[in-house]
Amino acid sequence: MELATVQSGATGQSADRELRHDWSREEAQALYDAPFNDLLFRAQCVHRRYFDANAIQRSRLLSIKTGGCAEDCGYCSQSAHHASGLKASKLMQVEKVLTEARKAKEQGATRYCMGAAWRSPKGRDMDVLCAMVEGVKSMGMETCMTLGMLSDDDVGKLRHAGLDYYNHNIDTSERYYDKVISTRTFADRLETLARVREAGIKVCCGGIVGMGEEPEDRVDMLVTLANLPEHPESVPINMLVPIPGTPLAETEKIDGISFVRTIALARIMMPKSFVRLSAGRTEMSDETQALCFLAGANSIFVGDTLLTADNPGEDADSVLFDKLGLKPLELEMGSCERDDVQES
Repeated sequence: MELATVQSGATGQSADRELRHDWSREEAQALYDAPFNDLLFRAQCVHRRYFDANAIQRSRLLSIKTGGCAEDCGYCSQSAHHASGLKASKLMQVEKVLTEARKAKEQGATRYCMGAAWRSPKGRDMDVLCAMVEGVKSMGMETCMTLGMLSDDDVGKLRHAGLDYYNHNIDTSERYYDKVISTRTFADRLETLARVREAGIKVCCGGIVGMGEEPEDRVDMLVTLANLPEHPESVPINMLVPIPGTPLAETEKIDGISFVRTIALARIMMPKSFVRLSAGRTEMSDETQALCFLAGANSIFVGDTLLTADNPGEDADSVLFDKLGLKPLELEMGSCERDDVQES
């Protein structure tokens, strides 16, 4: 493919052919294993057909309820099953969340993500959660929540409040899943994703690499996502941050090139999705992050923390953006306005 074609964009017909939902594991594995330069070139070509290659979306993540989770996810400091030393907290008050959201917007965030350490929310909490969504929406930011599994009633209330995105990661491949989590099945996660999608809420779903899985598991995870009836609009790819007291605390760190390969494969298989370079950036060099952006990552979390893990912070990101000639992606006017919603 000539560079001129890449820069000017593909025809609608060829672009449509890239939006596939029939990836075979063998085909995806061959892409993952391709010579590194070839893989990155293909990923960058695809990326430029759908996005500004130098614009990065900035999101902010706030833990609105920390610790005490009934799930036993092996990577998570918030699980009540692990001796991580993290103290459980109650659900934050609405105004406190909105105060933090205002700060995030002032610092350039265009999407505000709120996470609670639950297996699933309780009915008594839903009015408070909906008030948070409505308050953040009124500031002109996109909204995202991650609250665990949801009932049909939960989904309906969040949709009516105007929630834009719901995050629910599948974490890894179905084969490797029970090596990491035993309190919730892989099928449970897919069921929640289907319920959210059916309600008209956009899906944010990715996973964590570096948990001791094989490269084939990373490929299988992305095949699962790419073969959903609709691609997740946002695909966060996390590098494991080993936390003392969790079962994965001593896991060997993933090789940086393998991580970049995962980013590139996500971009190729889900061309129109935002691919977020998520947890683990504090352990990455500027060069590794630059390769991730070259491979098609076009979203990051800003701020000093991600739920309970460290994050580079605003100053470090500004320096990196200047080095690489990157710019923040601006939210298009009207893109986060709530559609008319009928009460069920």
